[in-house]
Amino acid sequence: MNFKSLGLSLHPILLTVELLIACSIGEPANADESATEQGRGLALWYDAPAERWTEALPIGNGRLGAMVFGGIAEERLQLNEDTLWTGGPHCYDHPGAAETLPELRKLLFAGRQREAEALAMERFMSLPLRQRAYQPLSDLKLTFPGHSQAVNYRRQLNLDAAIAKTEYEVDSVRYRREIFASHPARAIVVNLACNRAGRLAFTAALDSPQTDLDFSEVRVEASSKPSLRLTGRVRNQIDQTGAPVPGEMKFAANLTLLETDGDVAISARAFRIFHATHATLLVTAATNFVNFQDISADPINRSEQDAEQASRHSFETLRRDHLADYQPLFRRVALQLGPPAGDAVLPTDQRILNCASDHDPRLAALLFQYGRYLLIACSRPGDQPANLQGLWNDQLKPSWDSKHTTNINFEMNYWLAEIANLPECAEPLFAAVDDLAVSGARTAHTHYAADGWVVHHNFDLWRGTAPINNSTHGIWPTGGAWLCHHLWEHYLYTGDETFLRERAYPLMHGAAEFFADYLVEDPRPPDHYLISGPSNSPEQGGLVMGPTMDHQLIRDLLANAITAAAIVGDERPEIAEWQKMRRRLAPNRIGRHGQLQEWLQDIDDPHSDHRHVSHLWGLYPGSEITVETPELLHAAQKSLEFRGDEGTGWSRAWKINFWARLRNGDRAWQVLNGLLTLTDSPKTTNRGGGVYPNLFDAHPPFQIDGNFGAAAGMAEMLLQSHLRGPDGAAIIELLPALPAAWSEGEVAGFRARGGFELSFAWKRGKLARATVKSLLGKPLTIRCGNHSLSLPTKIGAEYELDADL
Repeated sequence: MNFKSLGLSLHPILLTVELLIACSIGEPANADESATEQGRGLALWYDAPAERWTEALPIGNGRLGAMVFGGIAEERLQLNEDTLWTGGPHCYDHPGAAETLPELRKLLFAGRQREAEALAMERFMSLPLRQRAYQPLSDLKLTFPGHSQAVNYRRQLNLDAAIAKTEYEVDSVRYRREIFASHPARAIVVNLACNRAGRLAFTAALDSPQTDLDFSEVRVEASSKPSLRLTGRVRNQIDQTGAPVPGEMKFAANLTLLETDGDVAISARAFRIFHATHATLLVTAATNFVNFQDISADPINRSEQDAEQASRHSFETLRRDHLADYQPLFRRVALQLGPPAGDAVLPTDQRILNCASDHDPRLAALLFQYGRYLLIACSRPGDQPANLQGLWNDQLKPSWDSKHTTNINFEMNYWLAEIANLPECAEPLFAAVDDLAVSGARTAHTHYAADGWVVHHNFDLWRGTAPINNSTHGIWPTGGAWLCHHLWEHYLYTGDETFLRERAYPLMHGAAEFFADYLVEDPRPPDHYLISGPSNSPEQGGLVMGPTMDHQLIRDLLANAITAAAIVGDERPEIAEWQKMRRRLAPNRIGRHGQLQEWLQDIDDPHSDHRHVSHLWGLYPGSEITVETPELLHAAQKSLEFRGDEGTGWSRAWKINFWARLRNGDRAWQVLNGLLTLTDSPKTTNRGGGVYPNLFDAHPPFQIDGNFGAAAGMAEMLLQSHLRGPDGAAIIELLPALPAAWSEGEVAGFRARGGFELSFAWKRGKLARATVKSLLGKPLTIRCGNHSLSLPTKIGAEYELDADL
């Protein structure tokens, strides 16, 4: 297949086919999938309705999300709005905490760890000890009388169109539901149709697990469309420590009947549609959230304004606008992996189950594109960043509160954004850092008597930055350094100097200011390095001084801040001080087992298979452990071998990236194949890490980070890039960790540091051709195997390369 002729897209005809189906409900409803092999390859599909939440299919527009169950007699859409959380604006800082800091360090230097942890629990931890939880909004339920017996059932999620579809037959009548979350319309759109006039009948109603619910019938003002309004408030809760959590968040949701050719009966609780052939419903919702310090908005007004705007358009227009918004993002990247294996016509859960034996490369490609789909669905500019479950949660008390965990999980959510050509989707992360610099400045002052800003290992909607949960793992002050790495990465990929000057560098400067005050000289001989502490190596080993990961993160932050200062022309005296600090930081150390030490002391347990592999941050996503540091690279590999290939879903995802950086494609593929293990399904007895039937990552329970981390890892297996030298020359490696199982394939639209976009193909494990487009005109060296080529590129120029470069 010639990618150039398709305009870097694998899907040139899907849009036309989808629109034809929307206009002609009597056509075979699966025409869009059967039309092309690409259509089949970019869909999750099943031959039975979802019974569990982790079998339902996710849709989202960045702010509103739904899990679509595809029921027959009853359809359920479980709904979320990304600002509906427990609690309200709150400062978590512990007054007087900084006075305890010298004593904590003294105890830790003296080896009295348990005493230090007990003192920290009493005088240093956040107030209250726990942060707040992300919440479910409501359910939309559709009931269909007489539909208990159905045949020819199929439900699917078309990733190319971001549309969930359910189809089946009852009494020789074909029924179809199309559901999508429209970003431009700020609404979830539900279209129902059948192929026999007057045979569609159903009831539609909203409900919620929250409290103070009120139901009413209203009219959307401009269009006079009938609408059901649900209002409520987040339930009061008791947190894990027994502390009361008053529900301060209010919400409103509207279910609006956009159109139908049938008869309608309306009450305050439900629509009843009968004698219809088609109908379209709109769901809008909003909360009283303005920002992390203000909850004064009117949710009723917000939701009804969205309903009013969306109801001005026909279903066809809403669908067309949805595709016009979504597909230019999704279609930037195409991926084919082969040779073909397994049976792509099987339902997705069966393909996952079979993957252990048939090693289906096309299922891996589907998982990659599913990661890109999920990021578009749950992280759009102006909305909240992806949390532990992205956008989707049905629990009042979700695991780990479905917060933003910054000691790996939150950052993993965004590893694929730059390389997989979705940089806009990282904007919510950047906006969160803007907020965290405000709340984190208070925490830096209160807990450390320091300038700048700090983030510990979690934050919530209220931007809590103080150490939470337990002193053994909650005191980890390098979250801000890791977040700043994403700011710098965005600059490396885009070359956006305005972004660097006006946004990224001030944040990086503030984070560096904090560490200038926080770092302490190790009084123990012989080296007297600067070290971090109190801190921990996530999430094991307890409270310590100087964990390896901290120093890797701080070195990275200071190096990037120093380079950024030179670019923006900042010559303030602290820049020179940062250079001195960086040279004095405790270096990476190799221990008695040949491993990279996780702590200053050589105490690593070679039998530990802990899910976190924090001390390898410098290997990935950092870049200080490379082929140019062979001894450290070998030590990192030894540590990774000790940890093993098993683990939670997200831990396996991180290991894919590690093995890719170690240029071991077969080992990376082995870990990926382990991640593609079906769990929590009637088809298997496995209840451990892997993926659920809907391809959600299983910690277990569900955490979305593994989806994103695995997608990033697959990209890293196929392309790696770094900037080297004073001129910022780019080095791009093609197929650096290609596994034997992917002996042929094709990529279009990957991005590389230095401002490049690449498409390339390979056969029999060897590069066949490549195209490189330079967006910034930087000098480039491109490598593949033993071949290398240097190019002094020009802005906007494309370069065609053959197999020998």
